[in-house]
Parts: sequence; structure tokens; C-alpha cells
Amino acid sequence: MATARFPGKSADVAAANLSSPGLGRPPCINGTPWILYLLEECVDNGWEYCSVVIGLISMFCFLLSTLPQVYEAYRNGKVEEAMSFGFLFFLFSGDLTSFAGCYLTSQLPIQVVTVVFYIFTDLILISQFLYYKIKNSSSRKSPVLKWLCFLWCGSATLVLMVLPKLITDSGTTIDTQRPATSNTVEITGYVCGYLASIFYLSSRFPQLYKNFQRQSTEGTSYLLFALAMMGNGTYGLSVIVVLPALTGSKQTFIIKHLAWLIGSLGVLILDFFVTAQFIMYRKNNSAKSRPLVKVPEVEPLLCEEEELSVL
Repeated sequence: MATARFPGKSADVAAANLSSPGLGRPPCINGTPWILYLLEECVDNGWEYCSVVIGLISMFCFLLSTLPQVYEAYRNGKVEEAMSFGFLFFLFSGDLTSFAGCYLTSQLPIQVVTVVFYIFTDLILISQFLYYKIKNSSSRKSPVLKWLCFLWCGSATLVLMVLPKLITDSGTTIDTQRPATSNTVEITGYVCGYLASIFYLSSRFPQLYKNFQRQSTEGTSYLLFALAMMGNGTYGLSVIVVLPALTGSKQTFIIKHLAWLIGSLGVLILDFFVTAQFIMYRKNNSAKSRPLVKVPEVEPLLCEEEELSVL
């Protein structure tokens, strides 16, 4: 399984690539050491190596994608006017179901930590949205609101720092289940993958409508969508690049990754429409952000000149 925002292979492939002769698996002699250590995958040819590198680029693009929007919301202070709450809600729901899929299919710790980071950044965006909405709608400043926001972010940070460790420690119980139960859990994980793809696709429509309604993209950072486009594009490329190196059925491999391919490539297409909106509405953005030029008042001077001429 590979989450929609993290490149990877299915749990059974990852397990088979472990170099552990004691468990009856062949050692990874010609594999790349750092990939074996980090991702527990035996990569011994150029196609798979390119796929892993491109996939890691995709992961880092997603890791950085929400940070520009966090800064833009802090700088602008009117994120509730620019961002659609539906966009944030569906994005958070997609990451949450991806996390459930990671857990149910016993993904690698790095994948679990990555998805938890996505959820953390989603919570920051949602917290910013609610904070500025309450602050801007209130007629007076409330220091309690700011402290509640800091307390919430601090608590969420502590929980999300401990959560990956607890999940990876308890994840071994899923591996020791009966085959029938294990298959049921894996199917549930793939269902979560399809749900995540639906959530990711649904997230763009509220934001597209919000931009169209305002005839402006001011207050939203284009880097959020640009980095997401790079992440989705490189993820799809990482899946396609590895196809020539597969020894098994290519059709089965594509079917296993189909949910996340649909989500990634579908969101990539929708982000082109968002890009078109940024281009179309850029004049509106500049007009709104341009400060008004104050015309100097020259009328009193003219009146004074008239009095002097009379004298």
C-alpha cells in the first residue's frame, strides 16, 4: 500500500525485501544500503532506485506544501475570507483516512510519522482559520483566545509526537493475526485508500468555488498548490517508473496502487484549474492590495494666491 501523499510499496513487498536470513528470506546483497535501512526495501536496479528517489521528492514536496499557507495566513490575518473551510475539512479527512490505511496495513514507521505530520499541519491550518474567524468577527480583542490557541497547538504537538511511537509499538499485533483476519484488515486498508482519494478530490471544489465567488485568490499561497502539484506529479511518476523492473504482474501492481493514483492525478488536474484562477485573478489581487494614493490638497494655496492678486 502507498498512501496518497507518501510513496511506497505494499506491506507484503516491503516485508519480503527485508534482509533477514534467519527468517528464510534471501539477503539483499546488491541493494542500496540507505534505502534498505530507511525504507526496508531491497533496491538493486536503476528503475527501482529512480522510483524511490522520485517518491522521496514527492514526500518532501507534500511536507513543505502547507507551510507557505501557514505563513500567508499569519501575514494576511484574513484567512477565513480566502480559504474555504470545506477545503481544509476534506484535506484533513483525507489525511486521517490515509493514516488509518497506514495503520491497518502495517506500514513502515517513516510512513506513519509522515502522515501524522500531515495531520499536524492540517490542524494548524484549521486552528488558524477558526482563530482569525473568531478574532475578526469580534469587536474587541480577547487575550484568552490567543492563549487557548497556543494551548491547543501545544497539546496537539505533544500528542502527535507520542502517537507514532505508540502506533508502531502496537502495530506488531496486526502482523500476528490469523490470515483471514489479516486479509480483512488489508482490504479495509485499501478501502481507506479509496476514501482518502475521494476526500482529496473533494477538497479542491470548495476552494475553486470560493475563488470564483470572490473573483480573487488574495490570502491564499500559490506555493500550497504548486508544491502539491509537484508532489502528486512525482508520486504518479514514481509508480510508473518502477513498472519495467517488476517481475510479477504489472496489472496487479497497478490495481493495488489505483486508488492513490486516481487521487494524486485527479487532484493534479484540479490544481491546474486553481492555477488558472491565480492567473485570471492576479489583477484583482494587485488592485485590492495596492494602497490608495492621497492627492494633496492644493485648494487653500489657490485661494491665497487670489487674495494676493486682489491686493
